[in-house]
Amino acid sequence: MEIPTPFQKKIINSFGVTGEKWLYSLETKTEEVAKIWGLKIEGPVTNLSYNYVVNVTDMNNKHYILKMGFPGFDFQNEVRTVQLYNGEGCANVLQADFENGAMLLEKLNPGTMLCEERDEIAVVEHFCRVWKKIRRPLPPEGKFPMITDWASALDRANEGPISNNHIQLAREYIEEISQSSSNIQLLHGDLHHENILFSAEHGWVAIDPKGVGGDPHFDLISFMINHLFTKPDPRKLLELRVELICKSLEMDRERLLKAAIGMSTLYACWAVEDKNPDWEETYQCAQWFKEFL
Repeated sequence: MEIPTPFQKKIINSFGVTGEKWLYSLETKTEEVAKIWGLKIEGPVTNLSYNYVVNVTDMNNKHYILKMGFPGFDFQNEVRTVQLYNGEGCANVLQADFENGAMLLEKLNPGTMLCEERDEIAVVEHFCRVWKKIRRPLPPEGKFPMITDWASALDRANEGPISNNHIQLAREYIEEISQSSSNIQLLHGDLHHENILFSAEHGWVAIDPKGVGGDPHFDLISFMINHLFTKPDPRKLLELRVELICKSLEMDRERLLKAAIGMSTLYACWAVEDKNPDWEETYQCAQWFKEFL
């Protein structure tokens, strides 16, 4: 079974010894789960992130996605979130094994990622439609994390390369928006180009939700800062996305930009922790958002 080297490095950089142990047992666990569920492993997807995701077929040669993640709260939280979407705007989960960190998902065909669409106006339109489809109130039951819980990572970043003044500003804006919100929702938490796929049956749908509670403005930022720096004028494109999203979703521009400063700074801090060199680009986005504001 193929476990790509870049994926292994990412897991070890992020999780250290725990990540090494998980990788050591990953092949065995994946094969065991596949056997129990009557699946044949075809091979991993090309864009692995922090989960090991493989194409599989059942005994009737029907195609599915088998996703292996760290067993524990985050994995269970993702399964609960997918179940709450219930196939509306998000790929469905068919089976889950909490102990082994495994879930079986419907396979989206052709599964084209939103990043493959070249028309930026169309990209934002598709994104906004998916964003609208997955709006849900935060369920009173279930212990979903909150954006303010995520923001506690900012407290660990004071000795890093990101300006302390900017970190403090991010902290203040996340708190301001969270406290003033009258519309706390269940957020996807990572809704960007690679997590929106085209299905001939369903149209554009989301995958891989984190499941977090917060103001809906927070669920727009990971998309806005994604796939910028391969384009001729990333700053101009970022500003265009802000304006298009504000118009399409009737968002308050100032509130959106404050959410964007807070979340992009948080993402940059996470990237520093994970030894991800892209932190500088993410931090640049945070600085541009501040200029727009």
